[in-house]
Formats: sequence, structure tokens, C-alpha cells
Amino acid sequence: MATPQTVTPPAYDEPIGEPPFSWRAILEIVQALALAVVISVVLNLFVVQVTEVRQRSMETTLLQNDRVLVSKLDYRFGTPQRGDIIVFNPPTDATIPYVKRVVALGGETIDLRNGSVFVNGKLVDFPGLAHGETQPQAPRITYPFTVPPGEIFVLGDNRLFSSDSRTFGPVPDANIIGKVILRFWPPDRLIFFAW
Repeated sequence: MATPQTVTPPAYDEPIGEPPFSWRAILEIVQALALAVVISVVLNLFVVQVTEVRQRSMETTLLQNDRVLVSKLDYRFGTPQRGDIIVFNPPTDATIPYVKRVVALGGETIDLRNGSVFVNGKLVDFPGLAHGETQPQAPRITYPFTVPPGEIFVLGDNRLFSSDSRTFGPVPDANIIGKVILRFWPPDRLIFFAW
């Protein structure tokens, strides 16, 4: 039978304590944060962005202070369609983007008659419209009105409280920021809009 041997711990010149400060760890953290910022900026510039609805003009579809996710890719590969809810820079001196619904496309004729909207002679209606008639707003736009190519005609769903193409005219396609694809705030009103 072997006799037990006593193992003596090795002698250290320095006491064991905190690990030494590592510049490498700090550098890795800074690199990770920089990469996250770059990815966030690229996504916001080219793919999606979050927008707050600041007006009452899209009630009851979107309420003031709702938060929506806006796809910037949809119109890079396609064109706006009637019924799309979009975010755009208005052709006015407003400093905030507007959120409205596309009602007529370039080359189409829009008419406002008896409080209703007609596009190319056909009545156009969308779910979620607030009650109220659609009336002209600016005398410089006469109806029937043909939307120029490369532009769209937009209206708010809450027609009585909306400054839209009836006021400032058609919106150039170049002013479109993107298409609203999701309302995510408040959470109890989460909804995906049709792609």
C-alpha cells in the first residue's frame, strides 16, 4: 500500500488578487458599441425607421402618439399603391413628416363630389375612415383633378381634421419616406398593415 504524500503549493512571487486592467477588453467593448451604432444608422437610413404619429388626421386608423414602423424598402423595389399608408415630407414648409393614405396615383383623376371621393369615376372608400364628408380645401385645386405622373394624391382618414393634398396638392414620389407596415405602440393596438 502506498503511503500518502503531502503536496506543497508552489510559491508565488506576487499575491493573487484582482486581474490586471485590460485595454484589450475595453477596445472590444468599444468596437462592439461602434458596430451596433453603425448597424442602427444603416437600418434607419435605408431599411426601416420608427415614426410617431403627431396629428389626428389618420384617426381612427392611427391615433395621435401612436408609434409605427416604416419600411423604406417597399418603394425602392415597387411603387405606391392606392390604400397604402405612407410617411412623407410634405411639399410645404412643415418640419415634421406627415402620415397619410395614398388615394390616387400619377395619371389618375380624382374628384370630390357630394362629400365622397371618386378616382377615375369610381367611388373609393377605405376601412377606418372617420365620419365626415370629404370636401375641397384650397381653391387652387379644382376637381376633377388629374394627378401628374411621378406624384400621388394623399388624404387623411379623418377628413375633417386633415391637411392633405386637398390643401397642398399632390406629393412628388421623391418626398416619400416609406410605407407604414406596423403599429406597435401602444401594445394593445398592435397591428400589421397589409404588405
